[in-house]
Order: sequence, then C-alpha cells, then structure tokens
Amino acid sequence: MYKLTVQLEFSAAHHLRDYPGKCSRLHGHNYRVEVTVADRQLDDHGMLIDFGRLKQLCEQVVDELDHSLLNDHPFFQQNNPTSENIARYLYTQVAEALTDTEMSLEAVRVWESPTSSATYRED
Repeated sequence: MYKLTVQLEFSAAHHLRDYPGKCSRLHGHNYRVEVTVADRQLDDHGMLIDFGRLKQLCEQVVDELDHSLLNDHPFFQQNNPTSENIARYLYTQVAEALTDTEMSLEAVRVWESPTSSATYRED
C-alpha cells in the first residue's frame, strides 16, 4: 500500500457555542491540514498522484474556509467548529473531490496549534 500526504494551511476565526470556557469567545487559528491518500497501484510514471495535483484538489476545499468565520458556514451552523468537526468536514469534501480517481482517502488531520491536532478517518 502506498500513502501520500500533503499539507495545506488556512486561517479562520470561530467560537464554540455553549462551551463553558474561553473558546466560547471569538478567536482564530492558523490551521494546518494534512491530507493522506492511499492506493495499491502506481501510475505509469511511478506515482500514486502528482503532489501538485493532489494539493490543487485539496486547496479547492480548504480555500472555502480560508479567512472566514467558520460559524457562518452551513456545516458549522449545525456542528460546532471544533478541530474534530473541521477534520470531518474536510474529509467529506476531499473524498468527493477524489471520486474520479482510484485512490482512497486515508485521513485528514487538522492542527489548530503546533501541539494540538484532530484526525478524522472512516474505517
């Protein structure tokens, strides 16, 4: 099994509704996103996918959230914009973007700080 990972970054603000701590106040993060795809086969060039192509597919999804107030996004109006839910949202959107490929989406990891991250994957 081959696995490939790309990283992207975006900045956004949010607040956690009904949370009994300081994260209930409006604040922002410079998020780092890791997207990992997998497949058993390489293409004729010996690649799973070109890093640039994978990054471009992921950027289309991440750019939607960049420099936004996450709470205003329809998904996060229904789900608190936690790192866990951001990872799940990005996973579903990237998986949809990859439907024309043979690869499977392994996981999406979202870092909200250099020491704190959440990962979403479907087993």
